[in-house]
Amino acid sequence: MPGREFFNQSIETMDRSDLDALIDERVRYTIAYADRHSPFYHHWFLEHRINPDEVTTHEDLLDLPIISGVTIREHQPPVTPEFEFRSVPQEQVFTIHETSGTTGIPKSLFLTWEDWQRYAEKYARAFVSQGVGPGDRVVVCASYGMNVGANTMTVAAQRLKFTVIPEGSCTFPTRVIKSYQPTVIIGSIFKLLHLAERMKREGLEPEEAGIKNLIVGGEAFAEEARQYVSALWGCPIYNTYGSTEGTMCGECRQQIGLHVPEDLVHLDLYDPQMQRFVRDGDPGRIVLTTLLPVGKNAGTLLINYDTEDTTVVRSRDRCACGRTHLRIDPPMREAERKWVGGTSLNRVDIEQGVFQPENMLDLTGEYEAFLYEGGDQGETVLRVSMECRDPATADKSGIRERFLATLLTGRTTLKEAMDDKQVSVIFNFTSPGGLELASLKGRPRRFVDRR
Repeated sequence: MPGREFFNQSIETMDRSDLDALIDERVRYTIAYADRHSPFYHHWFLEHRINPDEVTTHEDLLDLPIISGVTIREHQPPVTPEFEFRSVPQEQVFTIHETSGTTGIPKSLFLTWEDWQRYAEKYARAFVSQGVGPGDRVVVCASYGMNVGANTMTVAAQRLKFTVIPEGSCTFPTRVIKSYQPTVIIGSIFKLLHLAERMKREGLEPEEAGIKNLIVGGEAFAEEARQYVSALWGCPIYNTYGSTEGTMCGECRQQIGLHVPEDLVHLDLYDPQMQRFVRDGDPGRIVLTTLLPVGKNAGTLLINYDTEDTTVVRSRDRCACGRTHLRIDPPMREAERKWVGGTSLNRVDIEQGVFQPENMLDLTGEYEAFLYEGGDQGETVLRVSMECRDPATADKSGIRERFLATLLTGRTTLKEAMDDKQVSVIFNFTSPGGLELASLKGRPRRFVDRR
């Protein structure tokens, strides 16, 4: 119904003590289910001398080993004869999915219809928290394929009674907006930026198109980029985070962190360097555990799975929206973190410098950054290329100054490394289409280490 505040109010607003009790109940059932139905976990418990009956609370998960994507790949064809993570008979599998496989053989994941219902509920909760519901017309610019995102959103739409326009990408003709008058668009921050610029070139102002919400998922982005694109469209942008493995989290209208559906997926944070789990407020890698409601099944379940994404638990207190499920900072890929002059940098750090408001008077927002070895031993060169609307008239010196001021804020070690000539930053300004990534297909890598 219009104005709906929650999808599953009794669960989403459950008191912390009751929520923890529900989580523990599902931990016990999930562990027992894994022992009985997952060939991998049955042997895993035996190998590590784990008594499943003794795993009774979510705190007990902290004492169990951590698995990774490599673990999944090592227990599926062609390495093993069978898919050892599959935890239902083949005839109960509804769909089969693969991850992107950018780091090797794709991970295979199996979903039952019950899995799909839970996945859809996670997205439905996020959509409702962002004000999406009956009567909305939603353009989905995520790909429909072996990943689950777009399909899950579509199943959630059936439950929330809104209309899906399944474009799959943001390259659709602008007549779609004129003809079908969508109210929400889902896509990456750069897809939405490109769409807005294309609309303007074709005489259609984005802020006049009737879009009430933009929802971004699939990659981390700088808050400065959010503010810029939000201003282009004249509406709020909400962040989401999801994966084929089952982490679907969403930012509510308060925009103070992404809510984790704690009754359906348990999240801990781990520091692989220190080999320990971290406290709330400290950064760590997301380690997830599937939580099954008692009596339900799962095609693939995961226990203590290292996603290789990093975040911080922002709060476990009740949010102003009324939800009690914990909130996390927007996750980022660990693989996108590089060490420069003793300082950790990631793609979003570069993006913050690009999207400074005054810079965007001249820049399009497109950028790429590369790390190279310098001429002296141990020297690192950071080369940042930015696309300008007109390089001849762009305020290049101002862009350089604002970028460096942003990059060095709070990074004393990096500043000292630059002062000592251990790190240098050089800039390159191109015309539209002049970046390397302009010729690449798929999602571009904007921060690459070529040392």
